Amino acid sequence: MTDNGTAPHGAVLGGTAPPDGPLVELRGAGKSYGNIRALHGVDLQVRPGRVTCVLGDNGAGKSTLIKIISGLHQHTEGEFLVDGRPVRFGTPREALDLGIAAVYQDLATVPLMPVWRNFFLGSELTVGPWPIRRLDIARMKETADRELRHMGIVLDDLEQPIGTLSGGQRQCVAIARAVHFGARVLILDEPTAALGVKQSGVVLKYIAAARDRGLGVVFITHNPHHAYMVGDHFSVLRLGTLELSADRSEIGLEELTHHMAGGTELAALKHELAQVRGVDVEEMPEKEDLSAPVANSSEGNS
Repeated sequence: MTDNGTAPHGAVLGGTAPPDGPLVELRGAGKSYGNIRALHGVDLQVRPGRVTCVLGDNGAGKSTLIKIISGLHQHTEGEFLVDGRPVRFGTPREALDLGIAAVYQDLATVPLMPVWRNFFLGSELTVGPWPIRRLDIARMKETADRELRHMGIVLDDLEQPIGTLSGGQRQCVAIARAVHFGARVLILDEPTAALGVKQSGVVLKYIAAARDRGLGVVFITHNPHHAYMVGDHFSVLRLGTLELSADRSEIGLEELTHHMAGGTELAALKHELAQVRGVDVEEMPEKEDLSAPVANSSEGNS
């Protein structure tokens, strides 16, 4: 961040919305592609210092929601507000100018480039007179190291190719990069989807660190256990509509898992399978039985 409180792209960091008001808000928002309605009637608020978890199976509408908030696509119904003002982004750069940054699964990194170079990829610092300006390598290394340490990320060698880092470490570098370049709202697209248990824990730690720095975090995931570890609010999408919207105090992990697993669909499936010979449906979980495996794995997570 620059010393005058603005992001490098000109977005004012804070001071435009009430301290307790939402940074980003969707009211009845939806998106249609021709005759196909991908998203409909979605209400969502992203507040500073809170993690809003958006859960859903494949095809639930999570990707469409990300694209609307990050400025890649425009909504076709409802309202989209930033700092209480209606907006309609034409490009992701317009969203970034207002402090909304998305970190996608591919991370937009170059595996063979050093960590510090990836940190400033596309926003390199230069020094010297035009037209013979050159990269300010020393300042970029110093800044990258400082910002990574502020997020609790300590790397022994910033010269190492970013491709040699673990998946969790690369995710954390991408998060720190977005924070440095002025993100007030951080959208994380399935950051733990391809990671093991240990590396997922590393990423969840830095999601919590971003929240503690006052960012509004949108955590997109299909894993209710990961969501419940760091989430403050939970929204479950199903077939493009909002099935559940609840604060942490209003819902437990087992109920969240039930909604995510599609409890209604499971009940219907059990009824159908009961008509098939050779299928034992007595062992299939009812709604209340879903708590058994969940309770064991969630101890100490909240």
